[in-house]
Amino acid sequence: TGVGKTVVTGLVAGYLAGKGYSVATQKWVATGHSDDIDRHIRFMGKHPPDFSGVRSAMAPYHFTFAASPHLAASLDGKAVSAQKIRHGLNVLSGKFDFIIIEGSGGLCVPLNRKLLMIDMVQKLKLPVLVVAANKLGAINHALLSLEALRSRKMRVIGTIFNNGAKEKKIILRDNPRIVASVSKARVLGVVPHVKDPLTLHKTFKEIGDKILEAL
Repeated sequence: TGVGKTVVTGLVAGYLAGKGYSVATQKWVATGHSDDIDRHIRFMGKHPPDFSGVRSAMAPYHFTFAASPHLAASLDGKAVSAQKIRHGLNVLSGKFDFIIIEGSGGLCVPLNRKLLMIDMVQKLKLPVLVVAANKLGAINHALLSLEALRSRKMRVIGTIFNNGAKEKKIILRDNPRIVASVSKARVLGVVPHVKDPLTLHKTFKEIGDKILEAL
């Protein structure tokens, strides 16, 4: 949470849309006052009504309280179902070339009492793009995420770092290098910190090229 997943999801979707592909995004569980899907849509240069027929598939669950999906669902008297998530993805897969899915929190966040986010990703055999906040503490988070994915033999496209607003430059430079060196996983690039993320499309092109090549 707070590492920049929404921005990266939007940038990837916007990049692919700019290449002429039909693209939708998905967030399995949104909590609190989340407008993540609308933000994705803005990055694609489109408007919410353009996706009115598939909006429920793009956002299968939305709960009131901003918390882990299992807790937010429980407080609303509901539960997250793997079948509903899978159905939404199937609907989108039949209509779009690419579906970019934004996670809720990290890989080991519980969707319900029995199912973690990483479990669902593994069941669906999805390739993973790791997004890390480029700040103090990012090394541990990134390496643990990569280790969890590797231990399950899941496909990792690479890691993207999002620069923090006030972090020391020496840390911003070192984090991607040490994570790449230790993990031997591909670091696709670094997204600079700007006031308006919608201006990042040109900056993101090189990273987008690498992602498309990997896909």
